[in-house]
Amino acid sequence: MITAIVKYRLSDSISREDCRAHFHSIAPNFQDVPGLISKHFICDADGLIAGGIYQWNSLSAAESFYSGPWLSGILARYGMKPDIQFFDVFARTDNTSGSVDCF
Repeated sequence: MITAIVKYRLSDSISREDCRAHFHSIAPNFQDVPGLISKHFICDADGLIAGGIYQWNSLSAAESFYSGPWLSGILARYGMKPDIQFFDVFARTDNTSGSVDCF
């Protein structure tokens, strides 16, 4: 399992509430992304940095997604390449299901 942390700077013309509304509108679009387990849409308290925390089945699924149309959309909307960091997940505690998984 792979976790990706994606961050980009919001332009001055995009408020924190604009960001929230945009994320709410696009969240359903991520339900059928191949290899994506989950995505958390994030924004810092000041409304300056936004992005996502993604859980992927594999690094190849993540890299494929981030090099496709998603990247073009980020560049068009925010005018910059996002900062993307990949992490191997060694274990996960899921309090919703009451499970602990080791990988």
